Order: sequence, then structure tokens, then C-alpha cells
Amino acid sequence: MNLIKRTILLLFLLLTTSNSSLTREQVQAFVMPPMELGTKDEAIPIWHMLNSGGDLVGYIFETNDFSPAFGFSNGEMNLLVTIDLEGNFTDLAILEQSEPVFLEGLGVVPFIEFLSQYRGKSLASNIKVGDASAIGAGVQIDGVTKATASVIIANDSIIASAIKVAKEKLAGIAPKAVGYPNKEIYEKYSFKELLEKGLIKNLKIKNSEVEKLFLGSLFEGSDEIALEEPNEIYTDVYVADLSVPTIAKNILSEQTIKDIDHQLTDTEEAIIIFSNGRHNLVSEDFVRNSSPSLLEIVQDDFPIAMKDADLDITFKNEIPEFEQTMIFQIDTKFGFDPSSSWDMNLKVVRDDGNPLYPTFEIRDIKVPITPDKKYFLVPEEKENIPMWLMTWKNQATNLFIVTTFLTILFIFLYKYQYLLKKLEKKRFFILIFTLFFIGWYGQGQLSMVTVLGFVKSLVNWQSLSFLLFDPFSLVIWFFVLISLVIWGRGTFCGWLCPYGVLQELSYQVGKFFKIKQIKISDKLNKKLVYIKYFILAILVFVTIVSPALGDILVEVEPFKTSITLQFDRSWGYVIYALSWIILSMFIFKAFCKYFCPLGAFLSLLGKLRILDWLPRRKECGNPCQTCNKSCDYNAIYRSNGQINYSECFQCLVCVDIHHDNNKCSILKLQKKKGIKWKESLDEVS
Repeated sequence: MNLIKRTILLLFLLLTTSNSSLTREQVQAFVMPPMELGTKDEAIPIWHMLNSGGDLVGYIFETNDFSPAFGFSNGEMNLLVTIDLEGNFTDLAILEQSEPVFLEGLGVVPFIEFLSQYRGKSLASNIKVGDASAIGAGVQIDGVTKATASVIIANDSIIASAIKVAKEKLAGIAPKAVGYPNKEIYEKYSFKELLEKGLIKNLKIKNSEVEKLFLGSLFEGSDEIALEEPNEIYTDVYVADLSVPTIAKNILSEQTIKDIDHQLTDTEEAIIIFSNGRHNLVSEDFVRNSSPSLLEIVQDDFPIAMKDADLDITFKNEIPEFEQTMIFQIDTKFGFDPSSSWDMNLKVVRDDGNPLYPTFEIRDIKVPITPDKKYFLVPEEKENIPMWLMTWKNQATNLFIVTTFLTILFIFLYKYQYLLKKLEKKRFFILIFTLFFIGWYGQGQLSMVTVLGFVKSLVNWQSLSFLLFDPFSLVIWFFVLISLVIWGRGTFCGWLCPYGVLQELSYQVGKFFKIKQIKISDKLNKKLVYIKYFILAILVFVTIVSPALGDILVEVEPFKTSITLQFDRSWGYVIYALSWIILSMFIFKAFCKYFCPLGAFLSLLGKLRILDWLPRRKECGNPCQTCNKSCDYNAIYRSNGQINYSECFQCLVCVDIHHDNNKCSILKLQKKKGIKWKESLDEVS
């Protein structure tokens, strides 16, 4: 199926599917001839994939049914995955996704192309997103620039879902560290010593103990021999791994060992079981070289496939004789780890003897096996690092840089505001750093998308883990929220908003070309600032009642167009983003002051601030209006000269005036009178 058909099919499904599982007809749309869609599995929500001959060749399933993922907008991301019986991905398709970057901007095509990389890759190969040198062992697939967090979340959901299906249907496909017998270790032991050291596991079960297994069942008391001879042995069974040289060479003849080595592949283990007693290891209708019905190996609650090796077995002369002896071969590719604990289950079957409609019950005699690690080469267990933590590790350098920058900025804002303002060129370079490193390079433009995702999670009781997949932005959010509690919204809006920097640079360009500014009166300004709160309220309300519509309306922010996608978008969005930037030549940061819903959100949280930290004097506002006239944000009250922190962007122009006796009218007056202001003026903070 080509890319155009996939895109059309995706659009159709987004309109016709809901949160419930797909119908047969909807799944059928993804099955291309000569493949056919089989029945839905009775145990787990997967569909069987059949070839033209009707044979099972794979499975189709939705990630939502096994590992629901919530993207960076905290909307559901549901994918349709097809795997074959070997655990190879054969196809992936998008059923539902609401990632803003894939709805608009980049569009859905890069996401489809990302998913196409999975085809032909094995689940067992430990698929990762990103650079091989940065992430480590495993198969690497390319991410999507400007959508790294989204595709990492998608990969996490795909792999987690496929592993769950594999554990149920494809034994041993899921990635796992498996130990192998160390062929270099051989120690000579007698049969008795092998038993004492646990290299051969022995279990003796009496008739009375087996009878207890059937207490309360239809077949309680149906074994006459057990009732007559309760203390006699029902089975005296021995189990061992012959692939361990210390076991095999101490109990088997050289010819038997050669036969085992000749028959088994490098990934197969030979398990021997021998016994005395009433219990039969295999049923009367057992066929050699097949899987036994009365024996079962279980590891981690998962049954392991095994089959009769069909070998003639000769013990060494000193080994006792046994009534029954069998060797089974097990392939470690199907989930068996011989270096880890496992159980050999002996099936005890009782029935009513009816040849047509028999009634029967089965009980297990469990023989627990705990291998000695000494005799195995066990690979170092790879740390199961969550995908979000992997993202943090990969961005360690960027996180260190931005954290250092933010820490220094906070120190200066808190203790040395005057110095920070005096160094005009330094502020310019800080803003350039914000635009290029935090914005265009680090993709750290904070947005209402995160806020609305948080709202969705609260409404739907969903996880907030999607935030962890964008560590760069999360660190900035952390600093911004701390600053809100200390001194209000201004730290982000005045220093850390890349789009705000674009507007401020536009304003400076306007000043350079002497473009006349449009002056907004105080009366009109007081009304216009409420627009952003109205927009914020609409966004929150719509997100709660109609999340899909909320994802569209959040485009009132031009952040994604200008910063995330760097204007690489359809012309309508580009014109909208540029319009606000150009308008800033005439009205200083008009979007920030009047339209920005994120600014409104931060202003509301800023009401919790604990400091009114910008210095003021009792003369400010009455009579002095110097700071008020110089404030491009209209954030200083004319009546009393105090700061309106809900609208203050912390540009520090007023701080500069406050400390400069050539700019502050009060200081200039005191200077004329020959009074040193530090000694005479009553300052309040």
C-alpha cells in the first residue's frame, strides 16, 4: 500500500473510528491480498492473519488494547500493528493520533514514514529511536525532527504492546537475556554428589500425597491402589539439564553424549527426566519425536515448547537403573532460559473411563529446578531503562546548558537586577540565546498545548507521563513555575519566550527605522488585556468538552509555526505568525500583552507570588511618572507608581530608571539640592 493510499485510509479511519476496538470490516481494510483476515482471538484482543491457504501467519492488534499511549497533547495515540509468527513487524498503521505537530505543520506523512521503518524488523532486536552511538545496543530507527517526543512515545507503545502479544502467542520472541551452559566447566561427581549439590533434582511423591491433590473433586478416592497403599511411592522422579557438562559426563555414556551433541543445535538444551514408580511420563498414545501431553516445562508462568529427542539412552555403569527415561530438546529461541529457575510439571490425570464422552481432571506434580549460575555463561542483564529516561540521558548536555543558564539568570534577576539591566548588550545576547538555543534548537517553546494536555489528564484521570518525554521543555517549565511563585509571570514572558523575543526584535527594528508607534491609552489598555483571559477560558472549556476542537483552536498561538516548525508550514499559518511579529513594530509585543492565552495562564498563577520585588519609592506615581511613561508594557499604575505584576514582563527598564540619577526625576531633583539619594530617599520594595 503506497503512502497516498495510507494517508487517505488514515483520514477515513480518523473520521469513522471511536475509542472502541475496530470492527472486522475496519481491520479488513488493512489486510492486503494474498493475506486474509482470520477470526478474533478468544483470549486476548488480537486478530489472526492467514495466508491464502488459510494457515496462521501472524497477528493484528491495536496498541490501545495493550499499552495505551497519550501523546504530547495528551490525546490518545492508537496504532494498528501486524507481526508474523517470528515476531517480525510486517506493517503498522495509524488509527488515531492528535499530536499537534502531526495534525498541522509537519502533517501526518512524516509519522507514516516513521512507522514504515518497523517493517521487517524483529521485536527481539530491541528497537530504539535515535542515534545508535547515543542509545546503545539494539536496532536504531530514525526519529522525526521537531517531533522527537511524539515518536518516542509511539515506539514505547508499539514495543510494549508487541511484547505483551508475544508473551501470549509467540514464546520467547520478546527481548531477553538468556544464559547458556559453560562448556569449559567439568567437575567429576558421583550420582549421589550430583543429587546433594542439586545438579540433579529428585522428587519422591507418595500415593497419599497424590490423593490429596484430588480432595473435593469428582475423582476423590477413585485411585484404589492409592487408598490401599497410601505410603507407597507414586513416583520417584529425577530431572536434569544434560547441556551442563558436569551433569552429562557424570551420568551418560560417551555414545549418548555424542548422539545428543549431534542432534541438538547451538540454541537447544537437552533435558533428561527419569523415574521409578506408578506414574507414566507419557501417555499410551504418545508418538516419539513429538511433544508429551503429560509433561510440561513452565518458566515465569509461561509454558515452554519441548519435544522428545527420540534418543537411545545409555547410563554409565555406576548409575542406578530406572523404569522410565526420556530426553527432551528445548530451543532457547522459544523463551527458555536454562540459567534461570523453571519447573517440570508432571500431569496426573484421572477420568471416568467413558470412551465417548470422558470426564477427567488434571493435577500437576511440580518439580522445581533452580540452576547453579556457576555452570552457566549468563550475559549481563541490561538495565530496563524507561524510554522517557533514555530521552533525558540523550539530552544531558543540552539540559546542563539550559539549567546553568536558567540558574544564572535567576540569580541575577533576584539579586542583581540593576546590573542585568545596565548591561544592555548582555540582555540582547540573552534574548538571542533564548531564540536560537531554547527555541529553534532545543524546541523549548512553552505552549498551551502542554497546559491543555494537563487539563485532559485531569478530566480523564490519565497519566502525566507524556510530560517526561520532553525533558528540555520540562526543565524550563520547572523554572518558570518556581519564578511564578516568587515574583510572577515576567521571567518567562520577558526572558524565556522565543516568540516573545521575535516580537521584541521586531520592535527594535521598528525603532531603528523610526516607525511611529501606535500609543494605546491606559483606558483602552485596561480593556484589551482581558482578551487573553477570554481566549484562555474558551480553550480550557473546549478542551474539556471537545478535545479535538481544542487541538485546532490552540493554533491561536503562533508558537508552533514560528518556533517549533520554523515557519516551514502552509502559508496561512505563516502569515498569521508573521502578522503579530510585524505588528510589534507598531504596538510593542501586542500578541503577548493582549492575545496570548499562555500569558493569561501564567498571570493567574502569578497571583500566588510571594514577593513584590521590583524597587519602588513613595514618590513613584505621585508625583513622578517617569517609569510609567517608559514602560512599554503599561504595567505601572499611574496613580501610585506600583507594578502590575500580572502584566509585568520584567524588562527592568523601571529598575534602570530607579537607580540612575540621570533618568529618575526624583533623583535628579535631589541631585540639584545636593542631597545623596541613598541617604535621603525612603525606598520601599
